[in-house]
Amino acid sequence: MTKKYGLIGYPLEHSFSPDYFNTKFKNERIDADYKTYPLNNIKEFAALISKLNFSGLNVTIPYKEAILPYLDEVDIVAKTIGAVNTIAFKNGKTIGYNTDCYGFEKSLLSLIEKSKNIHGALVLGTGGASRAVQYILKKLDIQYSLISRSKKGIIRYQDIDKALFSSINLIINTTPLGMSPNIKNKPEIPYEWLNEKYFLYDLIYNPEKTIFLSEGLKMGCKIKNGHDMLILQAEKAWHIWNQTEI
Repeated sequence: MTKKYGLIGYPLEHSFSPDYFNTKFKNERIDADYKTYPLNNIKEFAALISKLNFSGLNVTIPYKEAILPYLDEVDIVAKTIGAVNTIAFKNGKTIGYNTDCYGFEKSLLSLIEKSKNIHGALVLGTGGASRAVQYILKKLDIQYSLISRSKKGIIRYQDIDKALFSSINLIINTTPLGMSPNIKNKPEIPYEWLNEKYFLYDLIYNPEKTIFLSEGLKMGCKIKNGHDMLILQAEKAWHIWNQTEI
């Protein structure tokens, strides 16, 4: 029987996950398919999984945090992070995991080489993806400040000053600003203060080069998008679904 996998979130047109997994299934001759399941509301999750016999699901914006109460169990790392992007179905139970942190750590280290090259970071955004990023920065002992457009108690974009900017050399965009189809959007940071000492990391992978990354490149920054993170977290999810090691 063909195994069913998929992605829940909203909207989902931007996602490369179906192409990635369906190409993998074809190349490795795996009897499975992977589809997108856009949910207007997380409350639709229960009806979806009761109707279809899934072997595994991924979770994306905006439900990485909202999904937690709908799961039977949550892995300790995902619980600590407070966000789930992978759901396994085992013995009639739904179990939540976070593979974003695995993908982000390996991908980030390929950009910065070692954590001691970083003397501070700005994390743009406070959602589910941001939580995984924060978890890894803490693990790597990299000090960071959160930036938000409106969240109370968090530094706002307009409050970023020269002192804060000069105290960091890594900026990570965890927001959907600049993601296809809204490719003209960008986080409002002072790009004119960037130079070759800075690293810019964007979790977005579609488009390949957001305005955020393009502006950094113009100023001599080292840049990286979220494509490698996508592949790494997807492979980790695959191993979780199949109970194999990676």
